[in-house]
Amino acid sequence: MRRIFVTDCEGPISKNDNAFELAQKLIPEGARLFTLISKYDDIQAEIVRRPGYRPGDTLKLIIPFLKAYGATNDILRRLSTEDMILVKGAKDTLYLIRRHMPSFIVSTSYEHYIQPLCKLIDFPEDHTYCTKLDIDRFTIPDWEAECLRNWTGKLVRLSPPNIPASANSISDLSREDREKIAFLDKIFWEEMQRMTVGNILKGIRPIGGIEKVESVRDIVNKHDSDVGKIIYFGDSITDSEPLKYVRNHGGVAVSFNGNEYAVREAELAILSDHTLVTGVFALAFNKGGIDAVRNLVTDWNYENILQIINGELRPKLQDAYKNKLPHVEIVSESNKKRLIEESCAFRKKVRGEIVGSLG
Repeated sequence: MRRIFVTDCEGPISKNDNAFELAQKLIPEGARLFTLISKYDDIQAEIVRRPGYRPGDTLKLIIPFLKAYGATNDILRRLSTEDMILVKGAKDTLYLIRRHMPSFIVSTSYEHYIQPLCKLIDFPEDHTYCTKLDIDRFTIPDWEAECLRNWTGKLVRLSPPNIPASANSISDLSREDREKIAFLDKIFWEEMQRMTVGNILKGIRPIGGIEKVESVRDIVNKHDSDVGKIIYFGDSITDSEPLKYVRNHGGVAVSFNGNEYAVREAELAILSDHTLVTGVFALAFNKGGIDAVRNLVTDWNYENILQIINGELRPKLQDAYKNKLPHVEIVSESNKKRLIEESCAFRKKVRGEIVGSLG
């Protein structure tokens, strides 16, 4: 059975947070609104554990607001094509990996972003999984749009709630933050459910954590393989479930500039501003499985890397890392806290303070 490469998109391939950028461009103070809803998403998924709620449902919750400010499929496509920023080497790295093993992108991003991205990096669109969205099929009356715009004005004045590291329940949040969560609960799960706009919340299924696991299963089934033959690269809360799934079934789970949710479930953490290291570990896994990956981490140097990749890539390797290799480390209970702090800090340097702080 062939080994298979699977990666998230935003983070390991591109620096964009497409939904955040769409909100920023279409909604007054949309960056503040999206950041608030993203933090609410983290709380619903990790703290409240609302039945039926999935990590990544931010991409569903923001849609009514986008719609209220005039979003259409054409507008989303046009705005998604603007300002695409790849992580260094992404196109060449994906081409390198695809020459050696089946490769897939599994992303929470809207299809309006993934489609032009595939054209930009020459990646086959039929090897991607992403959030399907036909925003034009939803219609909302003018009074609902006005109500949504009024809510926007109130929500952007709220600061995002703080999640203490030790929080296990909503009671572990401050009183002020619990009140914010209660206000958002009322909007999304009471008020919107009585409105036409509630059809949007019922009709959209983002590719969140569980859906990414389902995508991995689909990939494995189509290739008559098993999960132990997967190397998965992720960086966010929507990757925590597939990272855990792959790791528990004998595959390799890699955090690439991941936040706390990704590092927590990964076996290997990578901190890098260039993607060539992704290619190195994908090819190592392709040649020798999980043992080859672990051995390479244990003896992480140029000569061992050059045994994995073609000698012709030596100039690219040295150019990418300027004679200083990126930080790679096996995640353990003893170093997990430190790696989370280091990876989160590095993530913000690569993707920017605001985007790097999103779940």
